Amino acid sequence: MTKEPLIRSAVDADGDSIARLIASVFDEYEGCPFVFADFPELAAPASHYEKRGGRLLVAEHDGIVVGSFAVSSPDGDGVFEINKVYLARDQRGSGLAQRLYAMALDEVARRGGRALKLWSDTRFLSGHRFYEKLGFVRQPVVRFVPDATDCWEYAYRLELDR
Repeated sequence: MTKEPLIRSAVDADGDSIARLIASVFDEYEGCPFVFADFPELAAPASHYEKRGGRLLVAEHDGIVVGSFAVSSPDGDGVFEINKVYLARDQRGSGLAQRLYAMALDEVARRGGRALKLWSDTRFLSGHRFYEKLGFVRQPVVRFVPDATDCWEYAYRLELDR
């Protein structure tokens, strides 16, 4: 029996491991290169999300980061943004994403959150299905991200019961 990945709070030293995870996900999509310079927050990822009123979680399996999930409320208005939702391909469908989400949601509740929002690359169809299964609603807005991926992103939002 394979043990489940351990979920823990990220530390700043996890930046390179998270970068490798993101690069592996981006590699699955044509025209979606990973460029470290486009992710300056990965120089000190835990500190970055703490400064934004949130927390970054990572999932480790045999010492390798196989998942990440961040929540933050930079405006302090109770609306939390979800970022860095990535899972290694072999972890998808295992329930790990739901475990990460549940822990992140506990953090949001502890901090008095009233809503969640996120942006997702229009190509990440399995991610969209995941968010919609959780109750997120795609908003009638898209944005262009002028980085190495030159992607368009959908906005999603979920009002939380309080």
